[in-house]
Amino acid sequence: MRLLLLLTALLALQLVGGQDDYCFGKDAEREQTRHFTSKTAYQIVKGTNMDKQYQVPGCEPKKMWIFHRHGTRLPTPNTIRAAPRLEDLRDQIVKNYRVLRTKPETNALCSTDLIAIQMWKWNTSITVDIEEHLTTQGYEDLRGTAKVYQHYYPTVLPTRYNDSYYLFRHTDTQRTTESFKGFTEGLFGDNTVATAADIPEQDLLLRPYDYCNDFKDKNYKGEGSEYQKYRTSAIWNRTVDDITKRLGFTFLAEEDIELMYDMCRYEQAWQVDRTSVWCGAFLPEQVTVLEYAEDLKYYYGSGYGFEENTKFNCRAVQDMLTRLSSPVSPHVIAYFAHSTGLQTLLTALGINKDDVALRADNYNSMTSRRWKTSLLGPFAGNFVAVKYECTEALEKEKVVFFLNQNAVELDWCNVGLCDWSQVLEHYKTISEANCDEYYCRSGAMAGRASLLFTALIAAIVYLMH
Repeated sequence: MRLLLLLTALLALQLVGGQDDYCFGKDAEREQTRHFTSKTAYQIVKGTNMDKQYQVPGCEPKKMWIFHRHGTRLPTPNTIRAAPRLEDLRDQIVKNYRVLRTKPETNALCSTDLIAIQMWKWNTSITVDIEEHLTTQGYEDLRGTAKVYQHYYPTVLPTRYNDSYYLFRHTDTQRTTESFKGFTEGLFGDNTVATAADIPEQDLLLRPYDYCNDFKDKNYKGEGSEYQKYRTSAIWNRTVDDITKRLGFTFLAEEDIELMYDMCRYEQAWQVDRTSVWCGAFLPEQVTVLEYAEDLKYYYGSGYGFEENTKFNCRAVQDMLTRLSSPVSPHVIAYFAHSTGLQTLLTALGINKDDVALRADNYNSMTSRRWKTSLLGPFAGNFVAVKYECTEALEKEKVVFFLNQNAVELDWCNVGLCDWSQVLEHYKTISEANCDEYYCRSGAMAGRASLLFTALIAAIVYLMH
């Protein structure tokens, strides 16, 4: 009897001890998947309350302006080239646990996660020649958002395509081209019926950052930046050390940790209904530390970290205001672009601005920050403005802004519903600006100056001969 009681007690202790170790493979919530910054899956963070938010009593929706980031994509060339390294790390982790016995006493990998890592193989069909291409899930991301908005706004988004009613445009990349096709298939049931506007040689509307040296040259992640300061902070070093020990190593290069983190995020976004085995390498709180590093990078790269960033996406704001103010077609304008374009648009509009700046030394006090790129700019992130006509109201025109299917609440609007006259007044400075000079003179102006200079040289050479 005593032996039976002893065995029962030991079994209970073993079960309790096992519960102390986090197990991603058995976690039904997987909270850390909501904190993957720009590689967050749209389905995990999209809004779920549009049923109540889109209805405006006494008003009829008339126009829609959409700025849509592309859907889930494949990795960059550098990540693709580095990915086979994960198979070496896989074998070393298994050896650490099963042979070297360097498994930590607390926060060790559970057997489910360890076995999953042991079974992982890199998909060798993903090669550099298809880098950053849209995935099957990425296509479904866009097809899905089109169907959602069409469900709530059937009169604004008719199922029959009309090339004067609809205006589509995308950047010169495979991932935005295919995103456009996915979106139009969601609307019309066929991705070949709609056409997109021509892409200009200098795409200053959707990719202004490509033509602005001031924007590209600012120090948002180099030496002395808040991003780099954070990556040498005590909390960062402690997190790196904890991840290293969790995987059974005495030393693990940060590049290897970042590679595991990237693969976790990509694979989770590629197949939302499945778990990525590499996510099991991280505790939920460790992921939020990694998230903050990227939020710092984006905050200073595209957000409120530098005042100039609030002026940068001048043309997109002007385009939205002009298109929605016009009573004529097109009635639906949809652009398909990239994370930098979406983030700088939100910054220009003053959306999700914190009262306190993000810094390397205030991670602990910024857990409830508004600038979270996981929520602002996931894969397939989208900003949508819906213009309403309100015949019985004092203010005849109103607008609701949506960010990833959540109504945007601005301090100067009434619970997400803005008077159009308020919008025009609030953004008057940027709407009246000369975008060529408003922030970056090295963009269109520099391009035109360069063309003029080239033409002048050509003329001189011609005359000399």
